Amino acid sequence: MRKYLLGAVALPAILAVQSAHADEAAAQKWIDEEFQPSVLSKEEQLEEMKWFIAAAEPFSGMEINVLSEGIPTHSYESEVLTKAFEEITGIKVNHQILGEGEVVQAVQTQMQTKRNLYDAYVNDSDLIGTHSRLQLAYNLSDWMAGAGADVTNPGLDLEDFMGIQFTTGPDGDLYQLPDQQFANLYWFRKDWFDREDLQAAFKEKYGYDLGVPVNWSAYEDIAQFFSEDVKEIDGTTIYGHMDYGKRAPDLGWRMTDAWLSMAGAGDKGEPNGIPVDEWGIRMEAGTCNPVGASVTRGGATNGPAAVYAIRKWDEWLRNYAPPGAASYDFYQSLPALSQGNVAQQIFWYTAFTADMVKPKSEGNNTVDDDGNPLWRMAPSPHGPYWEEGQKVGYQDVGSWTILKSTPEDRAKAAWLYAQFVVSKTVDTKKSHVGLTFIRDSTVNHESFSERAPKLGGLVEFYRSPDRVAWSPTGINVPDYPKLAQLWWQQIGDVNSGAFSPQEAMDRLASEMDQVMARMQAADEQANVYGGCGPRLNEEQDAEYWLSQPGAPKPKLENEKPQGETVNYDELVARWAAQ
Repeated sequence: MRKYLLGAVALPAILAVQSAHADEAAAQKWIDEEFQPSVLSKEEQLEEMKWFIAAAEPFSGMEINVLSEGIPTHSYESEVLTKAFEEITGIKVNHQILGEGEVVQAVQTQMQTKRNLYDAYVNDSDLIGTHSRLQLAYNLSDWMAGAGADVTNPGLDLEDFMGIQFTTGPDGDLYQLPDQQFANLYWFRKDWFDREDLQAAFKEKYGYDLGVPVNWSAYEDIAQFFSEDVKEIDGTTIYGHMDYGKRAPDLGWRMTDAWLSMAGAGDKGEPNGIPVDEWGIRMEAGTCNPVGASVTRGGATNGPAAVYAIRKWDEWLRNYAPPGAASYDFYQSLPALSQGNVAQQIFWYTAFTADMVKPKSEGNNTVDDDGNPLWRMAPSPHGPYWEEGQKVGYQDVGSWTILKSTPEDRAKAAWLYAQFVVSKTVDTKKSHVGLTFIRDSTVNHESFSERAPKLGGLVEFYRSPDRVAWSPTGINVPDYPKLAQLWWQQIGDVNSGAFSPQEAMDRLASEMDQVMARMQAADEQANVYGGCGPRLNEEQDAEYWLSQPGAPKPKLENEKPQGETVNYDELVARWAAQ
């Protein structure tokens, strides 16, 4: 009898050992066949995977659900990394992909209903002000030190993440873990800009060199030049500008993604303007309470710089973009650009790089026969209200977020998956697929030094110290889902011609203040935002605030100063020297 009992006890242990060896064999297979190149040696990769195998053992056989938007990085995770994770850990992951608006809606619904719709989200760090106030997402700093300590990778290396400052709340705690990161930069056809005949014609007309525009004046001149003077290259009708304007949620992100601050609407400060941010929301330094968006409350959403920004977007879209661009959405604008009939784009996300380096055989007319890009990316030009020390553009940091409505065991399994897809074992290969860097060690890996000439300036940008001037929505925005949905409707009314830019921004600022007033009431009555909800300023005459230093800024007499450009090769050389 005793022998029988010993055997009964020993059998599960033997099976567990066999299973562990099988998992290690699976890990080695993935390391050898998929997870190369890597910043780790194969031996170090296997050691990291052994940790995942051990940490995941209590959850083997579990099936979890996660959600992200649809970009190449997440397609790779959904189609490839879920299989690797299941083979290595025994945890099955349904990694669903939806549009960004649907992801935000799902996050908002789960926060409101407390029902566990998904076990984790890749949720933009734009919601950091929301998550840190509402306290409905796991505080990852507390989680990693407490309940989640047993499932937190000792090799996670938070200091290696480039965007960790963007996922940190005003309390200094981490709420989200970066999974992919991309900036909006300036994109242009370097092969056209390098043509001596076009350089001479531009210099004769405008009096300065054709090059990367430093300010919006130069961008407008270049757009006009290619649309109205050049008109055609190699038998193809060309245009000097590309953008989109469809009345849809992504039109709102087109503007909240720092368009106003690129024009100069906000204040100086990194990663966001202090006290007025890129949405035009004012929150005094050292506080966590937004005080208003309207100029009459000290905000800048309807100030002269913001109105100028919207007016220029509308004018350029109408005058210099290809026919139909005004009805494109975010997702339609990319394939339009790859047709090869556009000279430049002021607002271009580096997340598009993976598609823009596809070969000509796949319909990409912006590379040569050898696959070398005919285009380059460069820093975004800024508007006339911009001052040194302001952010220059937007950086998207899609980050793993786990809501407290997710049961702890499912949260632990999801946290393991989140760490797996950003692990040093996996990240370099994933970055070669999606080109959305999150780790310094990855972007500095020798494999990207080798590939850099094929990527149009992406590697050089992410290796440069200039990248810190591009940042996501910050902590001034108290509830991103509630406020973001106001933007596209008002901007859409400008595109349709129903309202002027000033009228639309007046309406938007007023609606934002109304929504923030309701947040204030909820916070004062029930501590919904932890005491960090809005506390609106009393309205004053607009001239009072416009006469104060900083934002909101008074209207300039001349909103089109002399155009200024810089030579691209000199710019890259400066990056390399820093």
